[in-house]
Amino acid sequence: MKKIFHKKLASKKWSQLSLAKQLANIGSEVSRAGKWQKRDRDIFMGVAERGLELFDITLKDVRWKSRLREIARAREVFCDAILGGKEYQTSFKDLEKYFLYWGYLP
Repeated sequence: MKKIFHKKLASKKWSQLSLAKQLANIGSEVSRAGKWQKRDRDIFMGVAERGLELFDITLKDVRWKSRLREIARAREVFCDAILGGKEYQTSFKDLEKYFLYWGYLP
């Protein structure tokens, strides 16, 4: 059984957030993952799982039907960064640049 990290967000609260807020929250997990990647494997994997969970909750949000490709692609490159950037040479710094801008939007 898959462990649910964001129980409150998975229920209703997440669906009340704008796409910008959802992606900014995902960006926080991306940033944390980048910071823990070389420090502590267990913490890093926990942060990565939480980030993936937020991506999955966002992908299920019917309001973003027209944005699914972009969100799914961001999830894909996040997975690449988790695995060391082997497929697309993705780094957490690259992802942080992308997600940083979502934090500035209303």
